[in-house]
Amino acid sequence: MTQHLGARRWTVTGLGLALTFSVAACGGNVGGGDSDADAADFPGGDPITILVGQDPGGSTDLIARALADGATEDLGVPVTVENRPGANGALAAQELAGEDPDGHTLMIYNGSLAYITPLAVPEDEAVSIDDYEIVTGISQDDYVLVTAPDSGFSTVEDLAAAGRPVTFGTTGVGTGSQLSQELLFAQAGIDATGVPFDGGSPTLTAVLGGQVDVGSIQLGEAIEQIEAGELTPIVTFAEERPSYLPDTPTAVEAGYDVPVQQSRAVFAPQGTPDEVLETLRSAFQTAFDSESYQQFNEDNQLTPNEIEGEELRERWNTNLEEYQAVVDEYGIDLGGDA
Repeated sequence: MTQHLGARRWTVTGLGLALTFSVAACGGNVGGGDSDADAADFPGGDPITILVGQDPGGSTDLIARALADGATEDLGVPVTVENRPGANGALAAQELAGEDPDGHTLMIYNGSLAYITPLAVPEDEAVSIDDYEIVTGISQDDYVLVTAPDSGFSTVEDLAAAGRPVTFGTTGVGTGSQLSQELLFAQAGIDATGVPFDGGSPTLTAVLGGQVDVGSIQLGEAIEQIEAGELTPIVTFAEERPSYLPDTPTAVEAGYDVPVQQSRAVFAPQGTPDEVLETLRSAFQTAFDSESYQQFNEDNQLTPNEIEGEELRERWNTNLEEYQAVVDEYGIDLGGDA
């Protein structure tokens, strides 16, 4: 159910973050790479690096390290993780685009960079997933709107009745954390101001400390504090109630058209040979199938989304179109004054 606001326009201020990266101008090494013999011999004894565009300790970083551990034995070479935080992963994506397409440099690519960040930056600064090879989908992570127990808020109706502007923390400009809250508050007619942070951990800290009223955080990063009673979940942004929070309604149930999830995939530079991509897919599938990785998913409230690369590309492109439509419908400016 979508609540229409008629002529009301929603433009969020206070998000004056200029994203100064430019990725479109940085093309991959298309047509380069190893010979057929090198591809057949991949990985050939050389280590593999997985780039992460977020800080250590967050969901994306933990996923990368779990996959690296699972794939190392199958590939027979060290698989290491290197963090390149900044611009919701765009800096890491820019670096990946400039690497040799030989399979030795990969990236855990967040879906929000593909289908939300382009709505927040100028067209020539947006990252296009068409400039990369997609090795495999990985998993999905739900967002949950949380608040401190002493905030006085427990429902969306409480926020609407606050009698003052509500402050909400986001994990950055152009993220699912931002979009989920912008859409919810626009549809609910809530006067709200966004405060962007650099990732889930500082957003969580700000909510716990009362620096902001609420924040949309990935469930895996918030579940420990929720279970400990240190955070109160208001709604999740999943299409259906996650099994991990069966007593918390979804925003959809509350009457708002706000299904926003984080999705992740393994990316490689454009032009990486098919033989190399298949070897990598096989290694990651071995990791997916392991009991330890499946336990990791359960422990971190992650839903497997281990689909083929081209199927995931189609889904993410569809997400971009759908999010563009709702952003236009409600007049939401994800970039603020940027």
